[in-house]
Amino acid sequence: MLVTSTNLFQKAQKNAYAIPATNFIDLDSARTFVNTAEKLRKPLILPFAQAHAEVLPLEEAALIGKYFAEKSKMPVVLHLDHGEDIDFIERAIQLGFTSVMIDASQEKLDENIRKTREVVNLARLNGVVVEAEIGHVGSGVNYENHDHTDSIYTEVEDAVRFVEATKVDSLAVSIGTAHGIYKGVPHINFDRLDEITAALEIPLVLHGGSSSGDENLAKCAKSGICKINIFTDFISKALKTIEEERPEDYLSLKQLSNQAMEKVLTHYFDLFKTMSVEEFK
Repeated sequence: MLVTSTNLFQKAQKNAYAIPATNFIDLDSARTFVNTAEKLRKPLILPFAQAHAEVLPLEEAALIGKYFAEKSKMPVVLHLDHGEDIDFIERAIQLGFTSVMIDASQEKLDENIRKTREVVNLARLNGVVVEAEIGHVGSGVNYENHDHTDSIYTEVEDAVRFVEATKVDSLAVSIGTAHGIYKGVPHINFDRLDEITAALEIPLVLHGGSSSGDENLAKCAKSGICKINIFTDFISKALKTIEEERPEDYLSLKQLSNQAMEKVLTHYFDLFKTMSVEEFK
């Protein structure tokens, strides 16, 4: 069933677990993620990133995402990830996305607030929820240690001001993760996460979950993070499986890739302690 994240995040906050957000880039990945959630009786956040519009046009992503979400008996949120252009975000809303992210995290705080407020006002008219980011989750290829990364930690005071000014529904925070593959081991600032959790009532989400370490992510899920984004781990595992198994035809290659992604998602559902729909009724 196609839903917004509101009730799902409320349950996650109350019961101290996280829901995987599995970025899809084609029909196979979307189907694999939703079918895995269906099999395990778990809720799912199904994001499509603006950055992937060159791989899969937004209109096609909306058709694919809506089809599998509406077909599923599990709650599925069709989410626009890292929307940078307000026109693009508006198109996603009109196409049926139930959740959108405005990512103006690289702007100055006042401009981030202005853009986020504009998106919130637009989304409210359409029954859509909004995620925004304060601080900046950078690239894993730049992440060699805690002192050498383009990530910028979220400041607690800025987060409080931002939420009060924008009335955003959920907030992506930067506490040490990064997008993509790390060159080093990420250092997660759990003290900062605890401070932000204590200061804000709205759900918190984490980007750059891939290769951040099981111990780190499990602790994040217990410490107030309601959604953890995963992408690179899926495609890395699929590629590694293909290289190891050396399929002899295209259909076998696709099957191996899908099976690999299913294993990764099953692992993260377990790691994040995501409750089944029966458990949280």
